[in-house]
Amino acid sequence: QVQLSGGGLAQAGGSLRLSCAASGRTSGGYSVGWFRQAPGREREFVAVVSRSGDTYYIDSVKGRFTISRDITKNTVYLEMNSLTPEDTAVYYCATGRNGYSGMSRAGYADWGQGTQVTVSS
Repeated sequence: QVQLSGGGLAQAGGSLRLSCAASGRTSGGYSVGWFRQAPGREREFVAVVSRSGDTYYIDSVKGRFTISRDITKNTVYLEMNSLTPEDTAVYYCATGRNGYSGMSRAGYADWGQGTQVTVSS
């Protein structure tokens, strides 16, 4: 089970941090993908951390978003800096099936409930 927290309202240029806590999983032994869905748009892949700790980001967030992992807490964080109104969306995290760490939604299970991130200009 995945529990997502964080999010909220930020001004352009500001920062927010999302937390994705997974229960019932071997600590660090799974990948976690981050997705977002803006109003009227498809849910899109944002970033992922693999089981081995490798990270990948889409170009639009590269250099601004950072994934980190606290194995002791079974929690993955998405630090979002230099936010822009284009980052406004409902954000989700999910664990990869059998360690999947690609960009396809189908490769992920145990989705968190989603959290709203709103960036004002």
